[in-house]
Amino acid sequence: MARVLIAGATGAVGQEVLRLALADSQVERVVAPTRRALSPHPRLENPLVDYASLSGSEPWWEVDAVICTLGTTIGKAGSQEAFRRVDRDYPLAVARHALMHGARSYALNSSVGADAGSKTFYLRTKGEVERDLDALGYCSYTIVRPSVIWGERQEVRLGESLAIFALTALRPVVPRRYRVVPAVRIAKALLDRALAGVPGRKVLESEQL
Repeated sequence: MARVLIAGATGAVGQEVLRLALADSQVERVVAPTRRALSPHPRLENPLVDYASLSGSEPWWEVDAVICTLGTTIGKAGSQEAFRRVDRDYPLAVARHALMHGARSYALNSSVGADAGSKTFYLRTKGEVERDLDALGYCSYTIVRPSVIWGERQEVRLGESLAIFALTALRPVVPRRYRVVPAVRIAKALLDRALAGVPGRKVLESEQL
């Protein structure tokens, strides 16, 4: 039985990870720190937090596995600096705190094309967080790199909605790597890898989902 921490449980992928984890007999307890309260569940611990203020001394960091689905857009964040804070700094802080308390497995929802050497700010940031998480030394580290995600979101992302429409219409001629990926499929891959805790670093590209 595992204790799993989900960072980003209110997003499209995070909601699916939470649902799957609470239904999984391998999961003893789910810790989901969020800014607003989630629906209660007997096996859910839901500390209300500000990710910018986490100290690492909170008792709920004592978990076996971490699944991180934190992410935003530059438009919503308001600046590149704010975007980096959510997509790079917070996942790293979560990883450090959980590792310090004994976590052995970390699964990250990243992006197709993530590359620390990219000229594109978004892809470079995603690549940087992948690289920096790898350096922390988790026993098991999984990176999932989906293309455009289809799923239920709290907010409307116009650009993403248009991309989903176009990619769905053109699906027969779109390379598998760039096809729309259902959020539940990404969530299942993240949860399965986090619970399995297979030693080493594993990258799952979009076409493998």
